[in-house]
Amino acid sequence: MAEDVLKSGDLPENPERATLEGRNKFMGFWFFLGGETVLFASLFGTFLALRNSNAGGPAAEDIFGLGLVFIMTVLLLTSSLTSVYAMYHMKNNDFKKMQLWLGITVVLGLGFLGMEIYEFYHYVHGYEFGFTTSAFSSAFYTLVGFHGAHVAFGLSWFVALMIRNAKRGLNLYNAPKFYIGSLYWHFIDVVWVFIFTVVYLLGKVG
Repeated sequence: MAEDVLKSGDLPENPERATLEGRNKFMGFWFFLGGETVLFASLFGTFLALRNSNAGGPAAEDIFGLGLVFIMTVLLLTSSLTSVYAMYHMKNNDFKKMQLWLGITVVLGLGFLGMEIYEFYHYVHGYEFGFTTSAFSSAFYTLVGFHGAHVAFGLSWFVALMIRNAKRGLNLYNAPKFYIGSLYWHFIDVVWVFIFTVVYLLGKVG
């Protein structure tokens, strides 16, 4: 197997692209990302079309608080930076430091996810703003909740890789998996920047 060819410490400069299997994983990932982009674009379009259809219920300017959302944004963007550090150490064949920075990334991601759950709870119980309250609320929870599900999936991806390879170390077989997981995490962060701008900022000032 490819994982037995070279062990950590003997890896080439870019282990995530050193094998044909690794390069094929990249190609498959970009096809997957194209589909995800179209899906999120559809959700954003739906939200923009329905953001003023509140059926007499709470509107965006009534419930959105930018303080909590700003903290969530800082956590997620910082987690993107820590994942970059992790990949830097992967390219330098330092598996322990890579695991450390991935662990920090997971902690920051969990912090973001916990705050998002609290945000939803606050909207439902503080403003009676549930999924079926209005077309606006349905579009909001679908878009933001779908992103939250992607965050949960990304965290599960990182944790599974870290646990499964804790004793194996870094090799040509798992290096592409770690790197693609990091790219996926960056995609999630980029989507959140659009959510922060289109949903929250536009909701408060538009």
